Amino acid sequence: MRTRHLLIMAVIVTLAVVEFAVFKGISLTEGRLPASAGGGIVAGAAPSATVAPPFDVTPLIKPKKKYFGVALPGDPTGPAAVARFADTVDKAPNVLTVYAAFGDGFAASEVREAYQQNAMVIVRWEPFDAKLKDIAAGRQDRYVTDFAKAIRTLNLPIGLTFAHEMNGSWYPWGNSKATPADFVAAWRHIHGIFQQVGATNVIWTWTPNVINPVPRVKLKPFYPGDAYVDWLGMDGYYTSKGAHTYSTLFGPTKKAIRAFSKKPFIIVETGVAPGPQRPAWIADLARGVLADRDTIGFIYFNQNGSAKWRIEGDRAAQSAMRKGVASSKIGFTVQ
Repeated sequence: MRTRHLLIMAVIVTLAVVEFAVFKGISLTEGRLPASAGGGIVAGAAPSATVAPPFDVTPLIKPKKKYFGVALPGDPTGPAAVARFADTVDKAPNVLTVYAAFGDGFAASEVREAYQQNAMVIVRWEPFDAKLKDIAAGRQDRYVTDFAKAIRTLNLPIGLTFAHEMNGSWYPWGNSKATPADFVAAWRHIHGIFQQVGATNVIWTWTPNVINPVPRVKLKPFYPGDAYVDWLGMDGYYTSKGAHTYSTLFGPTKKAIRAFSKKPFIIVETGVAPGPQRPAWIADLARGVLADRDTIGFIYFNQNGSAKWRIEGDRAAQSAMRKGVASSKIGFTVQ
């Protein structure tokens, strides 16, 4: 009888704990698994009464060395694809770009895969089918909240750039279809939701296009404010028809932004057009980033789009990139 009474009491206590947790909104299964575990949070995993502290991204915001990243086609974080690129340039990238449409689920497996390769993912979150006004008004809150919770649960570092190149007219969220006020309101609203759910393992990356093709569009009205931004991103490409030196391609944009923010710069997307000048331009890019104390790295768009930006098949370009990123000051382990 004594054993029976003890069992009954144990069941009552267990039910009371679960009822209290549900009432308070406490998760008994959340927690951070090491990337080497190969699996994030798995349904049915052993319960844990404690939640791991959020990943501290502070050391990654202003690193001592430069980032060297790449946007790969197909499988952007796949070990085989990353290894092939690393072999091509004799250096492993420590940032990998993932493109995600606003409405897609969070790419947790890609982020985990990148982290297992000592790299982090920067997500380019593209609102093709959602208006900035609707996002700011809360009409996408359920989706944004779920996305933010997934990031918090995975608890690995990511860079997040929302609605990039907003100062151009070529995207649905650009200046021809939305106002700077719409953009700022949407950005701040999303940021607020992330803060509410505790998704602080995000490096917020504000990314306009370089101002050269749109010189009349002012950047300051698009800026959400230093409280909402960690990195000042830039997208800009070396082409024969436009600026093709580091100082002329990125300098004017940096100068314009420095008038209202002192945050660190990062070149989130760049490429070098093919041609006889390509090796020299690649060398100029790497040399410019190395010498620029304000810029913490660059991500090369190694895909074919408006031009054949990929360097595979171009031995001179590969050699230039290999030499350009050979410095020990470029690249480090993201952990």
